[in-house]
Amino acid sequence: MAIVNRTPDSFYDRGATFAFDQAWRRVEQVVAEGADIIDVGGVKAGAGEPVSEDEEIDRVAGLVRAIRETYPQIVVSVDTYRARTADALCEAGADLVNDTWAGADPDVAAVAARHGAGLVCSHTGGMAPRTLPHRVRYDDVVADVVAHTVGLAERAAELGVPRESIVIDPTHDFGKNTFHSLELTRRLDELVATGWPVLVSLSRKDFVGETLGLPVGERLNGTLAATAISAWHGARVYRAHDVAATRQLLDMVASIRGDRPPAAPLRGLT
Repeated sequence: MAIVNRTPDSFYDRGATFAFDQAWRRVEQVVAEGADIIDVGGVKAGAGEPVSEDEEIDRVAGLVRAIRETYPQIVVSVDTYRARTADALCEAGADLVNDTWAGADPDVAAVAARHGAGLVCSHTGGMAPRTLPHRVRYDDVVADVVAHTVGLAERAAELGVPRESIVIDPTHDFGKNTFHSLELTRRLDELVATGWPVLVSLSRKDFVGETLGLPVGERLNGTLAATAISAWHGARVYRAHDVAATRQLLDMVASIRGDRPPAAPLRGLT
């Protein structure tokens, strides 16, 4: 799942794909690098300037339509927590609603169901959208994530979202400190064991930076390490800024696991 943010203030690219032309070049790049899903967002996930629903739709809808028309094989995802935005973007051609704020707007799931779209069910520990965690505590963070994401997934299925199109996301860093995000990565197999496909959004996040003591621009290696652990545990979707590197890592892990044959096995065989 490649990230394309039409925001002027995203934490990593700082608005590099805010303009439509820049966003479209990014789309072309990630398709060439092997992305299966493109996740388009119009509002910074963290704290920042308020963005109206109309502005969010205006930022994203045109790009969604262009991806859908040009790349029919790509799954188009929209990163939004607001039902009216999700409705407009599904009308524009989105296949998946990536609700990173854990059903803060309970109508998002009904919108996905009405359009036959998929839904990402996330965990934020009850935090309001676009707020930062402060001294959050869990008796068992993994148990809390499992309970809440599975509950949202079951509710979505009851509302009519296709079960095969529902994904759960532990949502690293959202409503969590670095210790929580590390534990979720270490115990990701417990989420996989629920039977719901698991999405991980690890790319250059603060828990990687705080673990290694590195700024956002230097967090690729740490991100790939966490991605490898998640892949070994059986995650299914990987939301990433660095598509080519992530694609190669996933292919390598799959081959080590025995799920993918080597691309050119000649050594010792010829």
